This record gives sequence, structure tokens and C-alpha cells, in this order.
Amino acid sequence: MTHPNSTTTLHERAADWKAADLKNLTVQGDVLTLAPGAASGTVTGAPLTAPAFDELVPSWNARTGASGSVTLDLRVQTGGTWSRWYSFGTWSAAEGRSSLNGQSDATGQVLTDTLRLKAKATTYQYRVTVKGAGTQLSLLAFNTSDRARRAAMQGQTSDRRAWGKVIDVPQRSQMIYPDGGEVWCSPTSVSMILAKHGVNVTVPVAAKGMYDRAYDGTGNWPFNTAYAAEQGLRAFVTRLPSLSAAEKYITAGVPLAVSLGWKKGELPGAPLPSSTGHLMVLIGFDAQGNPVLNDPAAPGNDTVRRTYPRTAFERLWLSHSGGLAYVISPRGTPLP
Repeated sequence: MTHPNSTTTLHERAADWKAADLKNLTVQGDVLTLAPGAASGTVTGAPLTAPAFDELVPSWNARTGASGSVTLDLRVQTGGTWSRWYSFGTWSAAEGRSSLNGQSDATGQVLTDTLRLKAKATTYQYRVTVKGAGTQLSLLAFNTSDRARRAAMQGQTSDRRAWGKVIDVPQRSQMIYPDGGEVWCSPTSVSMILAKHGVNVTVPVAAKGMYDRAYDGTGNWPFNTAYAAEQGLRAFVTRLPSLSAAEKYITAGVPLAVSLGWKKGELPGAPLPSSTGHLMVLIGFDAQGNPVLNDPAAPGNDTVRRTYPRTAFERLWLSHSGGLAYVISPRGTPLP
């Protein structure tokens, strides 16, 4: 999935694992599982290439059960030299999941869920450690992006096929929960999309299920998609170059959780006057092409649905997160 601002590479088929080095793991259908009798195993991918990038966000789909886990490490090649292995922490459906703080060196740094480089790279490699009987790994996704090109496609011409289409996604407010709800925009957005697909998880349950101990919060992007995958859906983190590109997902019936930030007065009609980073669900477009959102910052469930000015919203989305989105859908759903 290549765009001017980013590339997302997915590994989720048996053929995708053929070039990888598997230790104590076997391929069953398209899924990696521990070999019989093994307590842990690793998959080390062959080096992957992408257009020049200085940020990388991974995501994964696993079923870890009551005691399993997956740990993902990445390294990049710059100037012909491999960096250290950077860790994106350990994911588990059980409590104790955590990213890893304090990873910074001359090549780059890990900001919880994002590897930010000091110079552009074109080659990277992954290593995943799988632990616990019954743990399965079914998808790896890697979004590489060039921060300087985040807004390269801003204002891209729309084909207008999505204008006037709004997906029916249940409305849920994060603000009705007194103990932490004010910072639960990401799990609330995920819970809305899950509910749309028939998986009814309450906001507090979702928040507990994706809590990152090191980050001390629920905003870790790949932990959010990993949680959705534990509920049986296919989920990954990507970056889109424009609202025109996002329209294709709406046409396909796939709502998107999107990340943006704004200063006072920049997003008319928003329930928050400003935000340094907020997740909401893009569910469609009005007849004029303005995006329609389920914004969990609304004070109540009955006021979640909002329509924001297209130009302002697109600029804030692209400039803040480079068009970051969670793609969450039932397995087998055709995507653009």
C-alpha cells in the first residue's frame, strides 16, 4: 500500500513467511504457531525495502490467550550499517503488556509506538518472539513514512462517490466515565468500530484491555489494533495521504479511527477547544464532502456525531499524524 507520504507493508499469508527464518514456529494455513512442545519461538524476516522513510510504526495481529505474548523488535539499515534492535514492547491479552521506554541513540529513538530516525533509511528488518502454548501470529504490518511529505497530497481531488454516504457506527462518548474517560479517546474509538462489526465491548473493558504499563495509558497505536485483533478482527495501523484516499474506505463500508490535533479555533464545532492528539472515527461524508465523525470527546452519547469542515480537518489530520488511521474490519473484507 504505497502513497506519496508513506508505505504500508503487510505480511499475512503463507507466502509472506517463506523468506523468514523460523525457529520453533510452524506455518498452519497462513498463521504462525509454536511448534509442538515449544514454549517460545521467533520469526526473523528477511530485510524489507521501502521508499526513503524517517518514521516506522509497526502493528500486528495475534491471539495470545490467557498467558501468551508477542514481542516485536525492529532494526534499520543506514549507510550500509544495521542499527541496534529497537523493541516495541511485549503485547499480551493478559495484564502486564508494556512498551519499552528509554530507547534513543545516534540512529533514532522509539516514541512508544513510533521509531523516529535522525536520517532517512530504505531498509528494515523485523524479529518477533512468540511465547505461550496456543499463541498465534496472523499479521504483521509496517508503516514507513517521510515526515517531510506528510501533506504532499493535501487537497487531492475527490471522485465524490463517498459524498453523502455515512456508515452506521454506534455512538459512544469517552466523557461519561469519571475514572479516566477524559483520556480514553483511542479505546472508545476502537470500541465503536468493534460494535459496528458486531463485537460489543464496553469502553472501560477496551481501555483495560489495551492499557500500556510503560506508557501509562491507552493511546499506544499498535496496542489498539492488537486488541481489536484479539477480538477476532483484522486490524492494522496505516497512514493515508488525503481525505480522498480515506473516501475509498468509506465506500467499501470500512470506518477508520483517525488521529489529529488542533489549536483553539482550528476545528470549528469540536467539543474540545484544542488537543495535542485525539482519536475519532471517520464514518462518512456529507453531501458537500465534509467529513462526518463519531467524536468520543462529546459530552454524551447522543452528541458524538459531528461534521467538520473538510479543508480544516484534512490539514489537521495530515499535519499532526501524517494521516494515521486504524483499519479494523472483519477478516476477508476487501480493502481499497
